[in-house]
Amino acid sequence: MATMLSPTTQPILLEGVSWVTYTCLLADFGESHAARLAYDQGRLEIMSPSFTHERLNRTLAALVEILAGALGLDLERAGSTTFKREDIGRGFEPDSCFYLQHAAHVRGRERIDLATDPPPDLVIEIDMTHPSLDKLPMYEAIGVPEVWRYDGQHLQISRLVTGRYTEVQTSAAIPGITRRHLEEWMDASQGTPYPAWLAQILTLVRRQSQGGDA
Repeated sequence: MATMLSPTTQPILLEGVSWVTYTCLLADFGESHAARLAYDQGRLEIMSPSFTHERLNRTLAALVEILAGALGLDLERAGSTTFKREDIGRGFEPDSCFYLQHAAHVRGRERIDLATDPPPDLVIEIDMTHPSLDKLPMYEAIGVPEVWRYDGQHLQISRLVTGRYTEVQTSAAIPGITRRHLEEWMDASQGTPYPAWLAQILTLVRRQSQGGDA
């Protein structure tokens, strides 16, 4: 049975962990959401999300789904699926992730194998405490095209360009949506009833689609 961790935003970082130990821990935790594991060539981070962490994560993930629906984009939710590759010694469980451009490729699959399947098109990472393990090099090595990192106030969009991440202002995963839009909507979600928040987002998307100013 997996060890139950109390919710915290402070990660536990272990050094010198073998790939075998990492995979055994994954099997031990199974489908439990008590902790998320990230493995980077011998370094293992164990994180048990807090309520605030999960609230922001679920809100940003909901925003992706709202935008995809409003813009007519195909989408497959992959949640906090474990993605790992033994050949490069890396594995991670994102806070949330989505297939957009490759949604049709993974639809109906029961499991994802990075040896033959693409990585998620968009990864969401809630980074409120500057975790010990920098996950961008892992996402980069596995080839995740776009990462959104949100610290509760500021959102960073990192886009994979010729094998390296570049910070950009506009998403390619959800075309036309900017960092400013996302920050404003996340800020508004803190004190706005959901129906009003949803209407605000849809109004701006409709205005953009009609060629109006954002």
